[in-house]
Amino acid sequence: MIRDDEQADKILSGILDDYKSAPISEKEKEMLDYAVKLTKKPASVKKEDLDRLREFELSDRDILDLNQVVSYFNYVNRTADGLGIELEAEHK
Repeated sequence: MIRDDEQADKILSGILDDYKSAPISEKEKEMLDYAVKLTKKPASVKKEDLDRLREFELSDRDILDLNQVVSYFNYVNRTADGLGIELEAEHK
C-alpha cells in the first residue's frame, strides 16, 4: 500500500495519462492490457492472453478475480450509461 500521497498521486496521474509509461510494474501493465482488451474487444481475448498473465505469476484465481472486477465495472458503467444516470461530480 502506498503511504506517500504525492507518490500515489504521481502513479494515478501516470495511469490515467498513459498506463504503459506510468511508474508501475510490468505485471500491473500486463493486467491493465488485459483489462483494456476485455473492456474494448472482449471477443478478442484468447488463451494466449491468459498465458501471458500466467507468465507474470498470476494464478488462475488471480486471473478470475481480475476478470470479474473488470467485468463488474463494465456492467455497472454500461447499465448507468444505458439508463442515463448522471454521476455525482465526485465520481466523474
